[in-house]
Amino acid sequence: MRITAQLRDAVEEALAAAQAGGVLPAAGASEIAIEQPRDEGHGDFATNLPLRLARTMKMAPPAIAAAIVEAFPPRADVEKLEVAGPGFINITLADAWFQGQVEAIRSAGPEFGNTSSKSGQNIQVEFVSVNPTGPLHVGHARGAVIGSGLANLLEAAGADVTREYYVNDAGNQMRVYTETLYARYMQAAGQDVPLPETSYPGEYVADQAVEIFEKDGGALVGLPKEEAIRALYEPGLERNLALIREDLEKLSISYDVWFSEQSLFDTGRFDTTMGELEDAGFLVDRDGARWFASTQLGEDKDNVVIRSSGGHTYFASDIAYHAEKFKERNFDEVIDVWGADHHGHVARMKAAATALGIDPERLTIILNQIVSFKENGESLRFSKRKNVIVTVRDLVDDVGSDAVRYTFLSRGAESQMEFDLDLARKQSSDNPVYYVQYAHARLSGILRNAREAGIDWADGDVSLLNHDLEIALIRQIAGLPDVVDRAADRLEPQQIPHYATEVARALQKFYDACRVISEDEEDLPVSKARLKLVEAAQIAIARCLSLMGMNAPERM
Repeated sequence: MRITAQLRDAVEEALAAAQAGGVLPAAGASEIAIEQPRDEGHGDFATNLPLRLARTMKMAPPAIAAAIVEAFPPRADVEKLEVAGPGFINITLADAWFQGQVEAIRSAGPEFGNTSSKSGQNIQVEFVSVNPTGPLHVGHARGAVIGSGLANLLEAAGADVTREYYVNDAGNQMRVYTETLYARYMQAAGQDVPLPETSYPGEYVADQAVEIFEKDGGALVGLPKEEAIRALYEPGLERNLALIREDLEKLSISYDVWFSEQSLFDTGRFDTTMGELEDAGFLVDRDGARWFASTQLGEDKDNVVIRSSGGHTYFASDIAYHAEKFKERNFDEVIDVWGADHHGHVARMKAAATALGIDPERLTIILNQIVSFKENGESLRFSKRKNVIVTVRDLVDDVGSDAVRYTFLSRGAESQMEFDLDLARKQSSDNPVYYVQYAHARLSGILRNAREAGIDWADGDVSLLNHDLEIALIRQIAGLPDVVDRAADRLEPQQIPHYATEVARALQKFYDACRVISEDEEDLPVSKARLKLVEAAQIAIARCLSLMGMNAPERM
């Protein structure tokens, strides 16, 4: 049991004892939150329970806090408790507890930071899901990184996570792309076929057309146009999915499932879902189209699901897709990471879930805001002609996958952000990406030097770690499991880069003040203890980098 859970139990025991002794009145149940204070000097943990109990107990919070402190059971791992501010209880742990954490972290190794707070939960994270009509635009990179980082975080918290890409292979954009590919194919055959009025202008389409033409020897030239377009669908889709996979692999992103929109129609799931909505009274016919009557569920307007032309809308297939997620694959929770342009889609998706008998609270939709880029202090406009970054691979090739991932994870999805290309390229402590990775490389170098010096620190005595900055460093690295739980509960992967930076800062202070490897034989016991601390810190930073999908360099 982690220390936060132990302290929660101890506070609960103290409250019950104070109530049993008549010092505090009986009161309704209240959640006991044990959290780390933001400011130094307020203990290692704190609880605001007295503030929560004040109304029902009709007592001043400081008086409630004093009674709980008085009844708190003796614990070897707690050095002191004190009433603070308007009614907080600050808890300071004993140095011995922190010293013991060094051994616990070393024992956990790469699994350090894993928790069980979401154990038994089957969670799907769907992210990116861009139309398979070409390479990923740089605007999609943020959602890709947030979705990937969130999946890593939930997995660390014990959830069974499915990372999924929804392939929109049955929509109008695929039709537009394939018509463009057809025109390019015929041009490759020497025929004067103009591009359709609505088309994909990218050079990659022309390159794909030439590749297909050369592979099949122009076999489609003599076919009727519609037949040729149908024949180009599969090879075009395959090539675009390959491009997307390559782009995502550059960002260290992989998926468990690539789900085809077309399969919803092939398996009958789409018709089944529309039938369920109709049976429940949520489909109405109007103006020659079929509408989802979302106004019955409090929405401002109804939404078309089947157009007057007979074709389905994206919203309709999204409803069927989510029905498949919840009703066939039985996910406990579904998290969609979408672009900010889907803002109007959120409420109606939740309304559709309600109409299908699915608790809308099981569906979370995270909208990541637009990213702007700057270089040399000026905002950039995307332009291939001007040799400015356009695609995800352009961005990764420029600043590296690690810089892209860290930067996009460092801010909450709801916040607009500016990506500073100059800072991302910088090889100095000004760049937080470099700063955290350099911390890992520095720790690796210390351990490497110790091995080369023939020092075996396996028998190091961690009780010798008494320096304030040693304890401060341990305090930071020991907090990772709580950060994982908190971040997973709030769906805030940005907490990991913030935490990693704080660990790196604590390490810098420790490194500057505490010499780890000493040439003096008398200092060997302390050196061995500090090498254990260095090893524990390396494990913590490596785990953070792993959660962020970044490399943990041994040398820099």
